[in-house]
Amino acid sequence: MLLYKEEVYRIVGAAMEVHSHLGPGFFEAVYQEAFEIELNFRSIPYLREEPLDIYYKRVKLKKKYVPDFICYDSIIVEMKAMSALQDVHQAQLLNYLKASKMRVGVLINFGETSLAYKRMIY
Repeated sequence: MLLYKEEVYRIVGAAMEVHSHLGPGFFEAVYQEAFEIELNFRSIPYLREEPLDIYYKRVKLKKKYVPDFICYDSIIVEMKAMSALQDVHQAQLLNYLKASKMRVGVLINFGETSLAYKRMIY
């Protein structure tokens, strides 16, 4: 059984709706704003750009991680607007999951002809 299966399905559905209306070619900030509107339309609970503490050897760093969205208080949503996702983007999301102690993340790329997304587990 997939962790947060229904929640991730709803998040990806919202992203697909945004991509179907806007298509590729906009800056990431445009997709973030439209995605936030779509989350509200669908009554998906979220926090936008909520700073999270990062620790190194149990010492809290001054620098904070600011995810694009946290949905359902438990799923990190990281957005891109690139021609293609790269391994470094997946590594970035895994680091965010590790640093935040959250277990599920969704990497979404609006920059491709068809919406690209990857569900990741830490």
